[in-house]
Amino acid sequence: MKLVEPKTDGQVSLEKAISTRRTIRSFTADPLSPEAFSQLLWAAHGITQKGGFKRAAPSAGALYPMDLYAVLGHEGVGGFKAGVYHYGPEDHSVSLVAEGDLRNDLARASLHQTWMARPPLNLVITAEYSRITLKYGEPGIRYAMMEGGHMAQNIFLQAEALGLGAGIVGAYDDREVIQVLKVPKSHEPLLIMPVGYKR
Repeated sequence: MKLVEPKTDGQVSLEKAISTRRTIRSFTADPLSPEAFSQLLWAAHGITQKGGFKRAAPSAGALYPMDLYAVLGHEGVGGFKAGVYHYGPEDHSVSLVAEGDLRNDLARASLHQTWMARPPLNLVITAEYSRITLKYGEPGIRYAMMEGGHMAQNIFLQAEALGLGAGIVGAYDDREVIQVLKVPKSHEPLLIMPVGYKR
């Protein structure tokens, strides 16, 4: 499914977004617009070079070992059914990986952090280390983790600029998260970021 074209100009300055950004754990269940959904995915992992391949977050050797998944609740984003979606930066699109509202399952896999099941969207950043260790060896794992951090900060700042809030979760059972998302076992979860309107 093709996404709405992302914007490169906004109404909130970078300085303002940095100043007001906070980690949020209390959300409303209000749905996100397709425009906000598109913007968040692009800010995290989208292509920013017209006619090229460079992305919003820096990557060692431009190898991009990361994948970005969106876990949408029922009526989480207008025009999208509940499920797990994989983001395709190449054509700014998403593809459905698993159907159904899996937010509660994801929260259980995250050591029963039930607050994660309320916001309409959870973004999951994963790494396929072989894509980068092939060139850099063991240090490539560290480089991938750094890239995940850059993606997460972009999500935080883009959410703030859109009038949304984002949380961040690093406590989960890796295997359970992979099973819930129905993603390849090589896509190891690094961060989970619930996103929605602040309560």
